[in-house]
Amino acid sequence: MHLTEERLRCLMLQSLSGDGASYRLFLDELSLHLRSFLRRCLARQPEEIEDIVQELLLAIHNQRHTYDARLPLTAWVHAIARYKVIDWLRRRSRHDLRNDSLDEREELFAAPDDTGAAEASLDIAKLLQQLPERQRLPIQYVKLEGGSVADAAKRIGISESAVKVGIHRGLKRLAASIARTDERVAQITNA
Repeated sequence: MHLTEERLRCLMLQSLSGDGASYRLFLDELSLHLRSFLRRCLARQPEEIEDIVQELLLAIHNQRHTYDARLPLTAWVHAIARYKVIDWLRRRSRHDLRNDSLDEREELFAAPDDTGAAEASLDIAKLLQQLPERQRLPIQYVKLEGGSVADAAKRIGISESAVKVGIHRGLKRLAASIARTDERVAQITNA
């Protein structure tokens, strides 16, 4: 058995028996190993390591009752660490998608290309015109303009429930219309 495994396992078992000093020592020694592990995994994000170490220590603390003393402690810790790092990477990728970098000045101040947005607006307007007013207006006011359901209900003169139903049915109808259009395009291109 590896020396680190044996030492950490012994401290963990003592702490599970109620020895608070062993538990503090276990967490201190484990945090050193976790930092080293994370430095290798997250070499590009060294500023995040301490936060993740704290998350890991908290997760290990909360899950310590699940440790099976017959199994290697380091494997149990590694499994928790692996899942925490995966969770962090998922959160980070979602955050990065929402917050694109603005470091490229040339890109930011380049001439705007409005053709795609203008065409999309025309397409949406055409699609919305196909809907009855009780579906079109709720979608327009809530989904496109960003208003609340309550405000849309007041503007249209219907109940909030009717606004929600209108949005639901209208979006469903739009989706079916788009699907039919896609089928027609596919038939034309395959002919």
